[in-house]
Parts: sequence; structure tokens; C-alpha cells
Amino acid sequence: MLRHSDQLYDYHVWANDRVFAHLEQLPEEVFHAEVTSVFPSISQALGHIYLFDQLYLDVLGEVPNEEIFVKMPGWKEETQGKSVGEMRQLFANVTERYRDLLRRIPDPDKAMTIEHPRYGRLDTRFSDILQHVVNHGTYHRGNVTAILRQQGHPGVPTDYLFYLMERQG
Repeated sequence: MLRHSDQLYDYHVWANDRVFAHLEQLPEEVFHAEVTSVFPSISQALGHIYLFDQLYLDVLGEVPNEEIFVKMPGWKEETQGKSVGEMRQLFANVTERYRDLLRRIPDPDKAMTIEHPRYGRLDTRFSDILQHVVNHGTYHRGNVTAILRQQGHPGVPTDYLFYLMERQG
């Protein structure tokens, strides 16, 4: 049986994969079409998830802030102009790095201290930050669904309950 933190991350990956599989069935222009929404396009919404998945991977890996903030423009650039398949591959690469980190963490509830340059110090747990990664992705996959509906396409269900039911079945 998976540790709860591993299961939550597995859900995040499952939900992203469902979104990508759905997008691959739609015309490619849907991915880059500009709309008036929280993000101007699906590609930009997914680029945002990717950027912050990378950022929090480094936070969880206890990379110093100075190094993380230097990398952020490059992560954003990596997503520019990508096709659905290329973006999916970027996500797959990050997933492997998260899974490697999770394999190396004996206690996902280990204490961590995070120093944010704007918001200050946070004493937390590794698992809390991982939960934030999952929640962040869930929130923005909802933005993707809204953008799809604006373009006349259905979204794809990615609720945690559906993930649990699929795993059970």
C-alpha cells in the first residue's frame, strides 16, 4: 500500500495524465487558443502548473531560494510554444524527479522550514508542501476545464474520488 503522501502525488500525476490524454483528442489549436479567463490559454495554464511543480520540487529538495529563483525564467521558457505532447513530456520528466525524491524520503512528515522572501518563514512538514503541490494542480486543472468549456469542448473528470475508484477497480 502506498504512503498517503505518495498516493496524493500519484493522484496529481493521474489527473494531469487524464487532462493530457483528453487534450490529445482535441484539435491542437485548442491548446493555444486565447480566451478571456484566469489564463489566456490552456498551454499557459499548464505551463503555470509545470513552473510551480518544478519550484516546489526544489523546495522539497531543500535547494536554496537563490538557486530556485534563478531557474524560474528557464522553466517558464521551456513551456513556450510547446505542443500538447511536448508539454506532456515536460510533466513526465518532472514526475520522475518527484518520484525519485519520494523514494529517498523515509519520513514524508519530516519537519521543514521554508523561508519565503516575501511571506517570511514557515515551519511545516514535507507532506504539507506535497499536499500544496496537489492542491495547486487541482485548482489550475479546473481553470483548464473552464477554458475548454469556453471553446465549446467538455472537460475531463479528475476528482480525487474518481482516482480512488479507478485504483480500487
